[in-house]
Amino acid sequence: MTQQHGEMAGVTGAHGAPYHQRVAFAAMVALLLLAPFVVYPVFLMKALCFALFACAFNLLIGFGGLLSFGHAMFLGTAGYACAHAAKVWGFNPEFAILFGTAASALLGIVTGLLAIRRQGIYFAMITLALAQMIFFFCMQAPFTGGEDGIQAVPRGMLFGLIDLSNVLTMYFLVLAIFLAGFLLIYRIIHSPFGQVLKAIRENEPRAISLGYRTDQYKLLAFVLSATLAGLAGSTKALVFQLASLTDAHWNMSGEVVLMTLLGGLGTVFGPVAGAFIIITMENYLAGMGQWVTIIQGSIFVACVLAFRRGIVGEVGYWLKKPL
Repeated sequence: MTQQHGEMAGVTGAHGAPYHQRVAFAAMVALLLLAPFVVYPVFLMKALCFALFACAFNLLIGFGGLLSFGHAMFLGTAGYACAHAAKVWGFNPEFAILFGTAASALLGIVTGLLAIRRQGIYFAMITLALAQMIFFFCMQAPFTGGEDGIQAVPRGMLFGLIDLSNVLTMYFLVLAIFLAGFLLIYRIIHSPFGQVLKAIRENEPRAISLGYRTDQYKLLAFVLSATLAGLAGSTKALVFQLASLTDAHWNMSGEVVLMTLLGGLGTVFGPVAGAFIIITMENYLAGMGQWVTIIQGSIFVACVLAFRRGIVGEVGYWLKKPL
């Protein structure tokens, strides 16, 4: 055991947050606190939900080295579960969000046990196939509303005291959920567990030779990512008071890949930046119809060619400080 810890010393480094990351986090929080008084809050809430979704996906691919093409199934499943619990069962918003998150966590355990047996492109294809199964289930199940989805989902009273029908109140709840998820992910990737994940990503045979049960680490990373993606999906369902097939479609899985790569794969703040950029483009270029997809594709190609590390990754590289 002593030898193992000695050989992994470079992997399990310090846990303290570097000064520049603390400054970046403080700046991000300050901007997000002031933003709803300048920018439309509903747009910001949508961006925050997708930022959390992208951070959850980045935990899996950026630090675990596992590419999932089916992560939308967790976003969509949590959205449907949360919406159904709030509208049909009358759950308070906090319990509806927890129920949706738990549904995605359970789905993550089941699908993870199946997918984690394979690696590389085989893992990606298994997740895509499972996501398509979930999509068709959502389309056919009687409680999901089919193509209409679950509409007019009540936001309710948080803890029975705070009325979430007020848009600013809802925004600050979404912001609190995003920050909690972001800090949890930050803590995970800077914990010994996160450092072992990075070691598995870089050289799995070596991690196995040191005695680590890599399949268990990858399964836990998959479930954590699914749970946090579910938290984003549950929150989004309450924000828009709607759960629809859009969130479970494979296009959404591709979109979160784009957000993560554009912002910076394996960086802390990259997925947040990527999500805000993509959502801003979709919002302000909506009038251009299908040309939005072409513009997004062109920007993605340009970024891959010019910024191989993503936008935040390149900034961190030039500053010589990881962000």
